[in-house]
Amino acid sequence: MKLALRVVAVVLLLGAAVGLAFYRYPLWFADQHTRFHLWRQGVKSEYVEAGGYRLHYFEAGAADGTPLVLVHGLGARGEDWGAMIPSLAAQGFHVYVPDLLGYGRSSKPDVSYSISLEEQTVATFMQAVHVSRADVGGWSMGGWVAMKLALDHPEMVDRLIVYDSAGLYFPATFGPELFTPSDPAGVRRLIAILTPKPRAIPDFAAKAMVRKLQGNAWVVNRSTASMIGGRDLLDFRLHGISQPMLIVWGAQDELIPLASGEAIHREVPQSVLDVVGGCGHLAPAECAKPVLEGTVEFLRSQPPMRGGGRTFAAGY
Repeated sequence: MKLALRVVAVVLLLGAAVGLAFYRYPLWFADQHTRFHLWRQGVKSEYVEAGGYRLHYFEAGAADGTPLVLVHGLGARGEDWGAMIPSLAAQGFHVYVPDLLGYGRSSKPDVSYSISLEEQTVATFMQAVHVSRADVGGWSMGGWVAMKLALDHPEMVDRLIVYDSAGLYFPATFGPELFTPSDPAGVRRLIAILTPKPRAIPDFAAKAMVRKLQGNAWVVNRSTASMIGGRDLLDFRLHGISQPMLIVWGAQDELIPLASGEAIHREVPQSVLDVVGGCGHLAPAECAKPVLEGTVEFLRSQPPMRGGGRTFAAGY
């Protein structure tokens, strides 16, 4: 009887400890869940030396699969592509997803974190993993990086895909402080702009997000300062994109409006514009099914798709 009571007491103590840890570090538990899911799907977590820095990346797919490099956005990391990596690998692509310099588990040197620097990061990463040419996709700030790579190093980019991409000037209705909230109200404002259907966030989770976002604020602030400076804007360069190009946009994107996607589409005549209804800035994560289908169809098309547009529903 005493042994049974001791076992029950130990189990209760362990349960309380885990509950307390989850309450204090919910984002750590979420990260472990995401990484475990990717591992179960055959996605490898690797490191490589590139350009003098240690870069973390995910890799998945058969060795003879079509190389596909995916570039994350501001304040993000490779895990943000988690909804698409296994499915793209299953469709015959060899997927590489690096954490940009300063982000995720990559090196965090004292540098500018400009778009040009991150473009060079992607180029040196591709060289380091022996991928001389690939299809390249970028999300938000990563779309800006991908487009600049296609312009500056056209020999490295076969087909180009951008998802709710930055890179053009537009009159923003928010300031850079949006991305580094200092309180739970700021976190909820950021999420409300990113998605048209924000979920209720308990205070303990919102406070954990504040701690994480504040911890990354230094690199996000450097990145946004560089972007606001305008030196790397692509407004007058887009006509130089020669690759087959797919532009994917959430119809309800309040961070970077659909008008920006339409402007890119006008400037790149061979581009295809996919608009996903019911989705905001997080289309590759929240609307992964239609985004994935449109992406695969574009990448597989022979001859490459050219011009025009398509509309998808979020629940397609």
